[in-house]
Amino acid sequence: MTSLSTTAGTEAVGRRRGPALVVLCFVQFMLVLDDNVVSVALPSMRDDLGFGSAGLAWVVNAYFLAFGGLLLLFGRMADLLGRRRVFLTGVALFGAASLVCGLAQEPWQLVTGRFVQGAGAAMAGPASLALITLLFPAPGERARAFAIWGGIAALGGTAGLVVSGALTGLASWRWIFLINLPVALAAVVLLPRLVPESRAGRAARLDVPGAVLGTGALVALVYGLLRAGESGWGDMTASGPVAVAVLLAVAFVAVEARTTAPLVPLSFLAVRFRAVANGATLLFSAAMYAMAFLLMVHLQTVLDYRPLTAGLAYLPYGAGILTGMWLSSRAVTRLGVRPALVMSFLITTGGLLLLSGVSPSDGYASGVLPGMLVTSLGCGLCLPALTVAALTGTTEEDAGLGSAVLSSGQQVGGAVGVAVLVALATRRGDAPTARADPLHAATEGFSFALTVAAAVLVLGAVLLAVLLGKGHRPKDVLDAGEVPADHGHRT
Repeated sequence: MTSLSTTAGTEAVGRRRGPALVVLCFVQFMLVLDDNVVSVALPSMRDDLGFGSAGLAWVVNAYFLAFGGLLLLFGRMADLLGRRRVFLTGVALFGAASLVCGLAQEPWQLVTGRFVQGAGAAMAGPASLALITLLFPAPGERARAFAIWGGIAALGGTAGLVVSGALTGLASWRWIFLINLPVALAAVVLLPRLVPESRAGRAARLDVPGAVLGTGALVALVYGLLRAGESGWGDMTASGPVAVAVLLAVAFVAVEARTTAPLVPLSFLAVRFRAVANGATLLFSAAMYAMAFLLMVHLQTVLDYRPLTAGLAYLPYGAGILTGMWLSSRAVTRLGVRPALVMSFLITTGGLLLLSGVSPSDGYASGVLPGMLVTSLGCGLCLPALTVAALTGTTEEDAGLGSAVLSSGQQVGGAVGVAVLVALATRRGDAPTARADPLHAATEGFSFALTVAAAVLVLGAVLLAVLLGKGHRPKDVLDAGEVPADHGHRT
């Protein structure tokens, strides 16, 4: 094993940490960008490849299904087989799949390429975050690194809408995939020169039963949630997979409690500080994924923005995230994780409430922009602090696992948020009192869903304030946003 902290080339590694962080952030930007880069381009894809309406949805869903379902498996594989190796394999796979998507001539080719893209992202994402965790072990520098990584990731989500609209309008939808190739190639060439290999110190076999059950539970859950977003919870194609996911999860817990080398040690999930942070991540992701989806629909259907205009309207959101990202590490270092998280949740809540009041007669500057800026500031503040909290106490043994659990919470939370809140918006918009005026109906649904999303964040803020009390974690966490590597981790 090569340890990032004890290798003879420690000083050389230290000099390369900055360039390595840049490469890892660019890759994460690419992975998150592809979460929603296809959104604006879907009509063009349908026309060029002859998609049916049901099949078109799977251009989006195939990526989420593979990404969300395989995170846990590949996160643990990164710990056991080597984080750099798994990261580079994932990036190479993602790049190859992007080429397949960009050259696709049939619908099945594009959907298959998107699924493989998601699998590559599930390999590269947790391994990337694990490498950052080990490259920056000191609390202050780790908080700053996470702030940069989290902010760049959030910008990727925003940029996806802008990039999709610009490339589709000015060139071709195929370029939204082909632009991934230079980033993937650069990462594969540069990262081996910047980061040494690292893996868990103890030789261990992959827990195959746990891997099958855990991956099956996540895939079934994400699939069921995606189907619920399309057809509602009453459809057996939605409720059935969710029920299967629950059964598989129960079996997973039973198996993990008995095996000697579990995929997810129950002691890992028993660390209260880390567990609460991951739960808060799920709530925050549910609210923010739903907001992004609902706001894009609202801009185009109610405010009558064209796709490119709607994408450009999100640019100030990126500026707000950058500002929040700049403030986040300072807030974590000076205030501690708990106050920084509670503050960021409440700021984001205020932004969602402002957005919920946007009406068809409002202009962009007076209606959409204020809520967008406040929401993005809260998001930029929150994401790095959540990352610090969720990876508290992770070591070389389980950094990949911790990153995978965090990423799984983000993906599953996003799927839950979109499925539930979009259904609530649709139901409110279909109410008899709203049907007479379609714009009023859409606005009613949008406003109600964002108000519910704000309530979810208030719940998250309360849970963080109560469950992350001083009595439940070491002083290091309160003061600096981190704990020593051997504190809070039980084997």
